[in-house]
Amino acid sequence: MLALPGGAYVYQGEELGLPEVEDLPEDVLQDPTWERSGHTDRGRDGCRVPIPWSGRTAPYGFSPEGSTAAPWLPQPADWADRTVESQAGDPASMLELYRTALRLRHDHPALGDGTMTWLDTPEGVLAFSREPGFVCAVNLSAEPYELPAHSAPLLSSGPLENGRLGPDQAVWLAV
Repeated sequence: MLALPGGAYVYQGEELGLPEVEDLPEDVLQDPTWERSGHTDRGRDGCRVPIPWSGRTAPYGFSPEGSTAAPWLPQPADWADRTVESQAGDPASMLELYRTALRLRHDHPALGDGTMTWLDTPEGVLAFSREPGFVCAVNLSAEPYELPAHSAPLLSSGPLENGRLGPDQAVWLAV
């Protein structure tokens, strides 16, 4: 998405790889949709759980140090490895992937506004080029994808092996 032309929006927690919390107890739900639907549509509260900043237990640094006040929605107990603190500086983390992608989006002359051209690819692979000198490939298939000719990978969501993009991975290439 960050390689596409136009504006980009990063939604709360997306940069940390946070999932929607689908098992919030009904007694904490606050979205107006929950009330208007007669408690049949859970609404968007699962997307509004507070960001985990630091620490090993909830509220993960969201509340001030020493505060006994709980956030408006509970955070999952297994988010300790998804905090900003735990991901910062880890080159394999979702946070650092986003930071690198946003920096490249800002710095690379092909990204932001401008044209793009779809490339011919096998079924399950999407790839496009942007000028000057940029290709994005996303492998949604179960098979590795042989990357087009390029001078260097700029960013990859996973390891590239022998010039191939693995299943469920994306790559930005300098061409």
